[in-house]
Amino acid sequence: MKKTLLFTVCLLALAACNKQGKGTKEAGQERDSLLQVIGQKDSETDELVATINEILEGFDRINKAEGRVTVTDADPEAASTRETIRENMAYIEEAMSKNRELIAQLEQKLRTSGSNVSSLQTTLSNFRQELQEKDSCIQELRAQLVEKDSLIFSQQEQITDLSSNVTALTEENKQKTETVASQDKELNTAWFVFGTKAELKEQKILTSGDVLRSDDFNKNYFTQVDIRTMKEINLYSKKAEVLTSHPEGSYTLRKNSKGEYVLNITNYKKFWSVSKFLVILVK
Repeated sequence: MKKTLLFTVCLLALAACNKQGKGTKEAGQERDSLLQVIGQKDSETDELVATINEILEGFDRINKAEGRVTVTDADPEAASTRETIRENMAYIEEAMSKNRELIAQLEQKLRTSGSNVSSLQTTLSNFRQELQEKDSCIQELRAQLVEKDSLIFSQQEQITDLSSNVTALTEENKQKTETVASQDKELNTAWFVFGTKAELKEQKILTSGDVLRSDDFNKNYFTQVDIRTMKEINLYSKKAEVLTSHPEGSYTLRKNSKGEYVLNITNYKKFWSVSKFLVILVK
């Protein structure tokens, strides 16, 4: 509207000059000068409008980015969420810096153009105030982010401590379990052997008619068993005698269909209560 009015006034002035009969060289120069002024004013007005629009678009982008920043609701375990917040914060700060430059440019253009339109001055003042409010908001968001990072760091330390404790307890329980298993295995392990008198003497299991009299007998000659599962021993002999001490009633010595002896343990706890070594003489 302002441009149109200015252009109309200039045309009327030129028409008036023509009516008064000015067709001289000076009149043409005056006309060219007036058109140049019109063009300059149009260019300045376009630049002012373009700068104002760019500032408004910048604030719009800032507002949208602020809507994506939710520091207080961010999941402390979600690293991707925290990274998104930081990216949005960086975007906002960059947009703020750009708007700060544009507002400074608008102020300079208004000063150099000589325009003193009150509405433009009000717009500039509003821009400065909104920029200041955004600065305060960004500082608050940054403080919240620092506080959240501190909380996350504290929680991570607690999680690390808990994980260390769990690991230590797991290892301790594992060792205890292994110890119990080892002790259980030892408590339920026994050894047996059967052989002729000559064989038993050779392995120092039978010495001067006594069984396991010395400690230097060959233990590797024995068969290791789990007393909870070993219930019978086939002796493959028609003559057999138990030489080690085992309570009566805890076992039987009977023959199978081939006439060969088989040792049956009927009460394993009672049978092995006296000795964990079983020696049987066969012929």
